[in-house]
Amino acid sequence: MMKGSSGSEFKMPVHYPRYTKREYQDMPEWMVDRLLAEYGLPAIGDLSQKRHFAMGAFLWPNANTSTLPIHHKNL
Repeated sequence: MMKGSSGSEFKMPVHYPRYTKREYQDMPEWMVDRLLAEYGLPAIGDLSQKRHFAMGAFLWPNANTSTLPIHHKNL
């Protein structure tokens, strides 16, 4: 952040969180708060709202399936 600026900004740590949907659903509030703070994201609302926000921010639909495009070396 530049000197003299105010507010918050998204922070991209070296590692992207790799929690499963189930882990987010079971995650205690302090851990959700810490995770969101680590990325400079707001921790607003009740625990259910925070979990929903974290899952929306960090879970990618179908990321563990083979629906991603395949790149061929010979193209």
